[in-house]
Amino acid sequence: MAHSWRLVPRYRREEIQAAFSDLNKVFAVDGDEMARDRISQVVRVTVGDTRYFVKRYWAAGKRVRRYVGRTRIRAEWENLLYFEQLGIPTAPVVGYGQEYDRGVFKRGALITEELAGTEDLAALAKRGFEKFRDPNWVRTVSVQVARHALALHEENFIHTDLKWRNILVHVEGVPRVYLIDCPSGRKVPGPLVERGVIKDLACLDKVARTTLSQTQRLRFYLMYANKRRTEPADRERIRKILKFFEGRE
Repeated sequence: MAHSWRLVPRYRREEIQAAFSDLNKVFAVDGDEMARDRISQVVRVTVGDTRYFVKRYWAAGKRVRRYVGRTRIRAEWENLLYFEQLGIPTAPVVGYGQEYDRGVFKRGALITEELAGTEDLAALAKRGFEKFRDPNWVRTVSVQVARHALALHEENFIHTDLKWRNILVHVEGVPRVYLIDCPSGRKVPGPLVERGVIKDLACLDKVARTTLSQTQRLRFYLMYANKRRTEPADRERIRKILKFFEGRE
């Protein structure tokens, strides 16, 4: 049996050590179940005065990942740490690791600290959050999302699931945007970047087209492209963005 588990240095406090010092404790801890699918579970756990999200995997993802390549849970923690490296706000990583039995993936986990006072943009849109009617609020959020997406793309990194449900924002005061949940994101070779950019921007536009005005959506693109007006190449890219999911869902 081979395993690795690491607590980020700033979280190596006594109460956190007691709850999350190794994988056995991480898989034994009880909490409020927030999500579950066939290979993973997310529970929310309170330690001291702080809440944490514990994501536990008992499968690697695609079958081949049980033996070779990067497991889904490893991709999650590596991508969040990469966001931090690029200066992109994300859920603070507390601990992470995985376990193999005779070379086969057995289980893995990622712990992040709760970003208090935030909600994901998709949930806010679904309940008709009143600040979507505030042009200044929409612009402040749009600028940040555009900046974060561009920062990834300039590094040839494609998120692949850059949907509103994976973007958190503070609901009170000045909104700050965070990117979360990125198990499939990766760097791609240069020739594949543009298609990945189109997919990421199309993911963002899926909810935007039912929540924001056409003018606001165009402004977002111009923020991303760092331009004052579109050029022929931009208009062609926008057409591809709008058509990306046609016949796919």
